[in-house]
Amino acid sequence: MKPLEQEIRRRKLYEDIVAHLEAMISEGKYAPGDRLPSERDMMESFGVGRTAVREALFALQKKGLVAIANGERARITFPTARGMMDDLSGVARHMLSQPDGIAHFQQARSFLEVSLARYAAEYATSDEIERLRQALLANQKALDDKEEFIRTDVAFHYVLAEIPRNPIFTAIHQALVNWLTEQRATSTLARGSSRAAYRAHRMIYEAIASRQVDEAGQAMKQHLEEVAKYYWRVASPIGARPGALSKSG
Repeated sequence: MKPLEQEIRRRKLYEDIVAHLEAMISEGKYAPGDRLPSERDMMESFGVGRTAVREALFALQKKGLVAIANGERARITFPTARGMMDDLSGVARHMLSQPDGIAHFQQARSFLEVSLARYAAEYATSDEIERLRQALLANQKALDDKEEFIRTDVAFHYVLAEIPRNPIFTAIHQALVNWLTEQRATSTLARGSSRAAYRAHRMIYEAIASRQVDEAGQAMKQHLEEVAKYYWRVASPIGARPGALSKSG
């Protein structure tokens, strides 16, 4: 039992350091950009070994509270929504590889983007609607260029994610960009899918520009269902959609 007891004590030591430093940060004793004391100074201050100090610093780094660079003292940082989503990227890749993983992401995307479209129809400013119009025009011009069409497709949806001015929405979008690009690259292999996507984008834009909240949400819902249909037509040998996807309707 000795090794286990030592491991428990070691874990508690670094957790105590983490709790202490987190409290100092939340109380304003350390601000973003400030440097923490050196490892040696913290070893003396907390009465612990180097291992406990380093474990505490790594734990704080995972929380987005400190940045660690070789040869420099750890620096206080401010956690961002993008950073949190980046930390989840490995989890997302694992989830996508599971049975029904892609269908689950399609369903989650639908919940988010239908809400974004409805929000935009109700609250978007004239400048934001103009940005969406410009994104739509770029998407139209790219109809005969597959790679450019995919890029402008993703950009159109990013404008919608920006409209609520909530960094978590744009961070989620950025975290999903690789998956969204892969999905569009697959779905565009189906004949007529790009022009169908552009028509759907135009319907979404027109509903938002005319402040039709329900119509905007419905247009987005139908668009994502159509994209999913094209995706599974190419991705599935028998064209079947996984059971989880049907729940998103």
